[in-house]
Amino acid sequence: MLPRPGLRRLSRWIAFTVLAWLGLTWLMVLVLRFVPPVTSAVMLERHLGAWLHGERDFHLHQRWVPWSQVSPWVPLAMVAGEDQKFPYHHGFDFGSIHEAIDAAEDGARLRGASTISQQTAKNLFLWEGRSYVRKGLEAYFTVLIELTWPKRRILEVYMNIAELGNGIYGVGAASEIYFHEPPSRLTPAQSARLAAVLPSPRRMHADRPSAYVLRRADWIERQMRQLGGPSYVGK
Repeated sequence: MLPRPGLRRLSRWIAFTVLAWLGLTWLMVLVLRFVPPVTSAVMLERHLGAWLHGERDFHLHQRWVPWSQVSPWVPLAMVAGEDQKFPYHHGFDFGSIHEAIDAAEDGARLRGASTISQQTAKNLFLWEGRSYVRKGLEAYFTVLIELTWPKRRILEVYMNIAELGNGIYGVGAASEIYFHEPPSRLTPAQSARLAAVLPSPRRMHADRPSAYVLRRADWIERQMRQLGGPSYVGK
């Protein structure tokens, strides 16, 4: 057991470390409110994984596109397909979480209930996979993002770093690779098709859609109309 002076020094060191980490992480989030991220933790993880597995022909495609240069249908499609309560919640959709838990208790496979804010936090700062540590950090960064960024900024970052294909990140790269169009010219149908692959972007294809992707894209388009158009997400 440490003597009392040693315990005091250890307590001060732990307190300093925690405060320094809190300050650093908040500073990162604050800076990224104004500065486009050059990459994300998930992109770096994917690139490293490809290199470790010998995927020598793997190329990562991503290009930042500001909100003003993206079709207003794109953020609406992502909200319609992923998180329809996005304009109103504060980072967590507790209703969807309870529904997912209830469905799992009834025998259904446990489905995700992550909001766009949570997905942005995970993609930008954390790693793939499931663990209590990662979920705890995801919640922490979600709170920081919601406190620091306006909703439009959260959506802007999300649609620029979300994986939309194998090695394809963000609407800028996806629109050019899949549709040979700049993101400003994407139609509601094309936007819905991009949003339709978000649950599994390495297995689903926006340019060669399966019957499931087409059905999901049709559903997303209907939701976009019911939500009232691009004004729903503040365009």
